[in-house]
Amino acid sequence: MKTKLLLIAGLAIAATGCRQDMHDQPKYRAYSYSAFWNDARSMRPRVDNTIARGQLKTDAAMHRGRNGDQLVTELPVKLTKELLARGQNRFNIYCSPCHGATGDGAGMVVQRGFKHPPSYHIERLRNQPVGHFYDVITNGYGSMISYAARVPVHDRWAIVAYIRALQLSQNATVNDVSEADRPKLDAAQNVAAATPHQEVKH
Repeated sequence: MKTKLLLIAGLAIAATGCRQDMHDQPKYRAYSYSAFWNDARSMRPRVDNTIARGQLKTDAAMHRGRNGDQLVTELPVKLTKELLARGQNRFNIYCSPCHGATGDGAGMVVQRGFKHPPSYHIERLRNQPVGHFYDVITNGYGSMISYAARVPVHDRWAIVAYIRALQLSQNATVNDVSEADRPKLDAAQNVAAATPHQEVKH
């Protein structure tokens, strides 16, 4: 017992002798007062014209949706199935509550009394360049706030691509179907025509 007590006492003495320089080093906390600088601020202002690593946005089409003052008319990213799938995923999360799953403007929050946004399928929006939708997502428009802090640049373009897909889905014609897919469309129409219509009984 006596040996155990001596061991504990020895460890306690050794612990008090440990250096705590890294733990107790002098430092300033964010927004704290500093007597060292003339403006009394511990946090120093950013040096003019400096840009954080990875934030040099030289591609205006990609980051602003514009070439000069003109909105871009084509996606600055490659259109792929993966891009559309990502766009659908992000659209369903961030856009569909207001704009609806099909882009008709009748989302859940609208059904509960919020302002009704215009349908993506009206002629005015079908004729807008893709840069318009990117600009609205980035900077907001009317009652819509900016989503720049919530949705990264590439995801914004993915959403824009999906909006275009939604517009096409609601306004496509037979002429939009490729020659290779025409037989599939004809077969589907024949099946639909041959299927007897069943009335729904209430």
